[in-house]
Amino acid sequence: MCLILFAYRYHPQFDLVVAANRDEFYDRPTAPAHFWEDYPGIFAGRDLQAGGTWLAVTKTRQFAALTNYRDPHTEQAGERSRGELPLNVLQDNRPAREALQYVKSVASQYNGFNLIVFDGKEMGYFSNRENTIKRLEPGVYGLSNHLLDTPWPKVVRGKTRLVEILQEGVDREQIFELLTETACFP
Repeated sequence: MCLILFAYRYHPQFDLVVAANRDEFYDRPTAPAHFWEDYPGIFAGRDLQAGGTWLAVTKTRQFAALTNYRDPHTEQAGERSRGELPLNVLQDNRPAREALQYVKSVASQYNGFNLIVFDGKEMGYFSNRENTIKRLEPGVYGLSNHLLDTPWPKVVRGKTRLVEILQEGVDREQIFELLTETACFP
C-alpha cells in the first residue's frame, strides 16, 4: 500500500514535510530520483514501464505526488498512465488550483487516483473518485490507496507518528524509520 504522510505549514521552519513510500510490484522496473532530461527542472523517480512518476519536485519548490485508488472492479486496461499527472502539473509552473483544474478536466482518462499538489504557496488535493478539488489548510495529512485521510490503521498511525516527530524537531532518520515500520494491522 502506497503511503504519503505530509505536514503542510504545520512546522514553523518548513512549509512542507513529506514522508512517502511507493509499494509497487517488485518486478516493476524503476529508476531512482534524478533530474529528467525530457522534463527540465523536475526531480523524480521514474517508472520505467509506463514512463511516469509517483512523486516529483521542482527547483522552484513545487511538489506533486500520486497514489493509485485501488478498486479492482473499476480498473480498465489501456487507460493512460497516472504517472504522467505529476509531471504534467509541474512542467508549466501553474498555481496548485489551476493545475488541479486541468487534472479534473482529464481525470476520466485515468484509472482511480489521488493527487496532491503544492505550488510553493498553496496546496490542493484531487481524486477522480470524488471529482472535487480541495484546497488544503495547514495541518498533517495521510494518503494511501483510498481518499485523503481515510482512517486506515497505517494512515492513522503514520499521521500520529509524524506529529510526534515534528514536535521533537525534524529528524530525518525518524521519518525514514516511520516509513519502514512493519506493524501488521487487522
